[in-house]
Amino acid sequence: MNPGEPRTVPEPAVLSGVSAPCWVHLVTRDLDDAQRFYGAVLGWTFRRGPLGRDFVMARSDGVPAAGIGAVASAYQVAVAWMPYFSVPDADLVAGRIRERSGTVAVGPLTIGQGRAVLAADRDGASFGIWEWTGRASTLAPAGNRAHAWLRLRTRDAFDAAIFYGEVLGWESGESGGCEVAYVKEEVLVRCNGRPLARISSGAVESAPDPQVRPHWQVQFPVADVEETVLAAERHGGRLMERRDVPQGSEATLRDPDGALFTVTDVRSPANADDD
Repeated sequence: MNPGEPRTVPEPAVLSGVSAPCWVHLVTRDLDDAQRFYGAVLGWTFRRGPLGRDFVMARSDGVPAAGIGAVASAYQVAVAWMPYFSVPDADLVAGRIRERSGTVAVGPLTIGQGRAVLAADRDGASFGIWEWTGRASTLAPAGNRAHAWLRLRTRDAFDAAIFYGEVLGWESGESGGCEVAYVKEEVLVRCNGRPLARISSGAVESAPDPQVRPHWQVQFPVADVEETVLAAERHGGRLMERRDVPQGSEATLRDPDGALFTVTDVRSPANADDD
């Protein structure tokens, strides 16, 4: 069995709705190297789509799981995994990001049937926004199911929740929107009633270790964390941290180009079933 293929696939969340996470995307420098690594480690296959020769869509069991774009050098942005959030108006949201001391690095840029923005929050964590302009999104086809879960590790979870809440309109009451709940010392983000992300405090903006600096942690569910770690190391990746968590374990890895991602055998997004 491929180490990146779950033995029992947990019921995934549907990524849809205004302000909800709609996609995860790797910004990298070399498309061929990224495909070789993630194909070997997570068992993904790849297909070129309508976004151009610098982009591919990764598929897991034939279902779109993530995007990869070799655009880090062209756009002078960091190599990183990042989430995209669905928004009704990319220009409006880009303005909100700037007004609240965030950074818009790229866009709004028309790509296929949508408009994209690459941004960072005021603590430096990278994320994207996506405005749907066609009948279906080229980033997240209608009905796409989540193959990744999200956790924001940031300086102050409550301050970050206010930033994203104001930028993305969380708790606006819009149909399909997201809401936040305060669970112990974290913030839990629910979209369409489903837990999709957690926001945790404690990151240090100036830390030399990129794991400690504020960042969106993209977590991929796998059947066997240990096997996946070994596969990553065999193909040029590096284990950064392994830890036990409620209901399972997880490991943070660095791919050969420097992007951090996490693999986990936990059956619920960001341990959300524990609350």
